[in-house]
This record gives sequence, structure tokens and C-alpha cells, in this order.
Amino acid sequence: MNEFFDTVFAPSSAVGGAICVIRVSGGHTRAVAQAILDAAVCDSPNLLRRAKILHGGAVVDDCMAVFFRAPKSYTGEDMLELHCHGGFETVRAVLETLSLSGAVPAPAGEFTKRAFLNGKMDLSQAEAVMDVINAQSQNSLRVAVEQLGGSVSRRIRNAEELLLNMRAAIEAAIDYPDEAELDGSHAALLSDAEAELSALIEEGRSGRVLRDGLKVAILGRPNVGKSSLLNALLGQDRAIVTSVEGTTRDVLDERAVLEGVPVRLIDTAGLRDTCDEAERIGVERAKNAMEDADVLLIVLDGSVPTTAAEQALLEETRGRRRIVAANKSDLGTVTDADLAISCKTGEGLETLKARIASFAEAARQSAVCITNERHIRALELALDAVRHAKTQEEPDCIATDVQEALHQLGTITGTDVDAEVIDRIFSNFCVGK
Repeated sequence: MNEFFDTVFAPSSAVGGAICVIRVSGGHTRAVAQAILDAAVCDSPNLLRRAKILHGGAVVDDCMAVFFRAPKSYTGEDMLELHCHGGFETVRAVLETLSLSGAVPAPAGEFTKRAFLNGKMDLSQAEAVMDVINAQSQNSLRVAVEQLGGSVSRRIRNAEELLLNMRAAIEAAIDYPDEAELDGSHAALLSDAEAELSALIEEGRSGRVLRDGLKVAILGRPNVGKSSLLNALLGQDRAIVTSVEGTTRDVLDERAVLEGVPVRLIDTAGLRDTCDEAERIGVERAKNAMEDADVLLIVLDGSVPTTAAEQALLEETRGRRRIVAANKSDLGTVTDADLAISCKTGEGLETLKARIASFAEAARQSAVCITNERHIRALELALDAVRHAKTQEEPDCIATDVQEALHQLGTITGTDVDAEVIDRIFSNFCVGK
């Protein structure tokens, strides 16, 4: 067995540029550094020093190196960073040298996983690392940076305190039934916890827009200009546009940033009855996209009267968050709609972008901290447990529900989470992160 099996390495920046940063972390990092570097970088922690990487006496690269002594490192372990030249062959040679020195390649997310396991950050902060990397707008980056700083765990702690006080009261009533009994205060604590969890869930549903994007389904009958509108909003020809009805047979999902808001624009097949099997499947997918969307963008051909099918669509979507846009305004508008647009001339498109972004205004302007789908689901399960506890009368039953709610909150911060869940979360990370 390799005695250095706990010491891992991986590039933490893109290969092929001017510089590539390679991380090494683990209990034998110091030994690896001494084996491959001609400078005693471990004698001066936190100081970036010039060093040559050697293999068999030959120089592999002339780099900058810095050693971080545990626990004052990203992972909480001894850690080495090599700032090498970024060419593919250079990086390959450095990685081979590290492997021959006894270290092993790091799996995806291994460095951040070790940071979590060594108490450098909680699980919600660890997950925020990838949110920072994948941020699609200034607002989503702002929220991700706040989460990295612990905003999620601070909010969760408020609900936990209410539930811990509730659990203490229940345990006293169970252990000392003659001296302590539950009174109306326990119901008040449960109600306060219910209100706190409900607020967090509502915030999460709003904040999810900042992380994943506002899902906007573009709907309408064939040949009204849905694909042309998608291309116009994206500023590029992404969807195929022809004069033939039914050109779009599938759902096309594209990302854009409109007015600072990340948006998923979903172009769909024209809604109509059809005998064509491929088009029929496309229409079904369009209907599914309509159900799943945050906002419906219904496109009409403004140059002709509204059809019965379009009137039915407008009636079906009444009450949904939607924008009704009459396209082809350059041909003259005879159809009533929220606004008139022309994909050909650009008329009304800036107004349309602002209208779409306005649906995310609450999330964009508020101090959102919950955006992760996993966190929202855990909060929903915790809320279910609290609401069930409110229906119970026996202290033992109430205690079981309160403990379940605390467990679900613990899965967010990582204080009560299965190893399988941890592995699944970090497997979605990049190698080197």
C-alpha cells in the first residue's frame, strides 16, 4: 500500500494558460515537497518562494511554491501550492512527478470535502464554493459569496434555537413528569419555528431564481415568431427559423442574463393538434415546460386577429405569471397584448427584457440567503415535522417530530448528515476544488 495514500494532488486552475496552480494536501505533503523541490519552502510557511521541481535530478519546471501548515490552510491539512507554467506538457510532467513522489490524484471536490470534514467550513459553505464558480450574474455571485461566508448557517441557527428550546422542555417533561410539564409555551415555540421555516422556504423559492435562473417558457401557435424571439433575446441565431410551420419539434433551453437577472429561455414547439408523431411529442414537451416555468411568455401574431386556440391558451394561463407579446408589429398590430414587439426591427424588445427581469425583482433586491434546492427540500421536511408535532399531545411523540426537524436542519449545515450524502454533494464538484 502507498504510505502517502492520504496525500492528494490536482490542478486547481485551467491547464493551457500561462500559469497553472496545482494543489497538494494531506499528512505527507511536507515529505512530497522535500522530495520534489530544490528549496526548503516548508521552513517558511505562507511565503511564496521560487523553486525548481526536480525528478531524477532533472528540472521539470521552474515555479513558485508556497506551503501552508495545518490547520492554517484551505483544507485544514498541510498543503502545498505549486504555481507552474501552464502548458499541457509542463503540467503533465509536474503531475507525473507528484505521482512518483507518493501522492495520489484527488477525486472531484476532494479539497473542499476535506475542508468541511476538518471543520474549516460547514456543508452549506462548502456547497457555496461551486455556486461562486458557477454564478451567472452579479446578483447570484453576491448571494453565493454571502453563503460562502456562512449566511445560510446563521439563518438556520435561528430555527434550530427554537427547536432546541422546545426539545429541552419536552425532555424535562418526560424525565421529570412530577416537576415539569408542557404548557402553552411549547405550542408558541412550535409556532415560532413554523413561521421561521416557512419564511426560509418562501425566501428559497424566490432566491432559487438567482442561482438557477428564471425559467421563461416561450409559448404560442406555430409560426408566430417564438424562435425568432429567442434568437433576438439571446443576440445570436440559436434556434432554426423558417417560414414552414412546425419547424421547432423539441424544447430548446438557453441561458441569458437580462437586466442583471439570469434567465433560462425555453423555446417550445408550436401548440396545435397534429398527426405528425415528432411534432406531437414536441407539443407535449411544450405543455410540460409550461407547467414547470416561472414565467410564461405567450407570443401572438399581432398582425392577424387572435385565433380561438390562442384565446383558449390565454384563458388557460390566466392567473399565471405571464407576459403576452404581440409580435410582427412592423406589419401593423390588430391584436391586443401586454406589449407590441417586432423581432425583425427590434421594437419593444428592451421593454420585454425589463418586463421579464421584473419578475425576479423581489429576489434581486432582497437579502436572499437560501437558494440551494437541497436546502429548500430539507426545510420543507423540517416544516412538515414541526406541523406534525403541533398535532401531537404525548411528549414522546412531540419529541420525535422535533428531533426529525432538527435532523433535517442538520443535513443543511452538515452537523447531521450521512456519508453517502456528503460523497454525492462533492462528486458534483470540479477536480481541484
